[in-house]
Amino acid sequence: MQMDLNALSVFVLVAEERNFRAAADRLGVTRSAVSQTIRRLEEGLGIPLVRRTTRSVGLTEAGERLLADLAPAMADLRAAVAAAGEWQGRPRGRLRLAVSSIAEDFLAGPLLAGFSAAFPEVGLDITVTDEEFDIVAEGYDAGVRLGEVIAQDMVAVPVSGDQQQIVVCAPAYLARHGAPAHPAALAGHRCIGWRPAPHKAPYRWEFHGDGRDFAVAVEPEITTNDMGLMIRLAVAGAGITCGMEESFRPWLARGELVRVLEAFCPRFPGFFLYYPSRRAPPKLRALVAHVRRG
Repeated sequence: MQMDLNALSVFVLVAEERNFRAAADRLGVTRSAVSQTIRRLEEGLGIPLVRRTTRSVGLTEAGERLLADLAPAMADLRAAVAAAGEWQGRPRGRLRLAVSSIAEDFLAGPLLAGFSAAFPEVGLDITVTDEEFDIVAEGYDAGVRLGEVIAQDMVAVPVSGDQQQIVVCAPAYLARHGAPAHPAALAGHRCIGWRPAPHKAPYRWEFHGDGRDFAVAVEPEITTNDMGLMIRLAVAGAGITCGMEESFRPWLARGELVRVLEAFCPRFPGFFLYYPSRRAPPKLRALVAHVRRG
């Protein structure tokens, strides 16, 4: 069939909104026009792309595949159009960011507050999440993650120095149970674990020793997706926990938490602001420059 870019863009909007009415409102057309466009696209391809119900719209397997293939290209087209429109003007518009909850320095406040003050026409929409997903497919302009989990085809700008994952507990716990001499000994201790979401396995604690990296799948007595709760439980003596050094820094400074297994916790590259294309719109280029100035 002859390629219909308009129909493909309408399909992407319907897939993003999962609703014909919402897609029609974004396009400024009628719901019937959107429905007819999708029907013509399905007829041209010879396969159904959407599942229609009275309340919502879902995608067929073929529709999900088409969306996955189209999303990066559509994002690049939108960025190119936005860049062309804003090239002569001040950065403006909504800047959507997906940021890891443990990117403490980036989320601390001053950096983002300074950017917002410098560019009042840019609205920041920040989702703090530890779920791993394709930021392009989900409609984000950029993300902040540890460098080791960022795809190599992304542009990445450092937003922190090197990081260290450490293991800590309260002095009272240490007095009662002693310190593990090796990560393997964690199996004999009460541990407080972290999982990013209910359907995910608890995070494996990562170490380095004897010239190699290795992970330990601890069996935590307490598991949560909230770092604040992990810290409060550790301070209360509930067990040993693991996380980024800067997350524990205030409690370490006050002596409420102490490090264990330090010899097995090396430093590694920290957090990066990453995005999918060097053709970034002015609002994102402004944030990148702001980050680089520190």
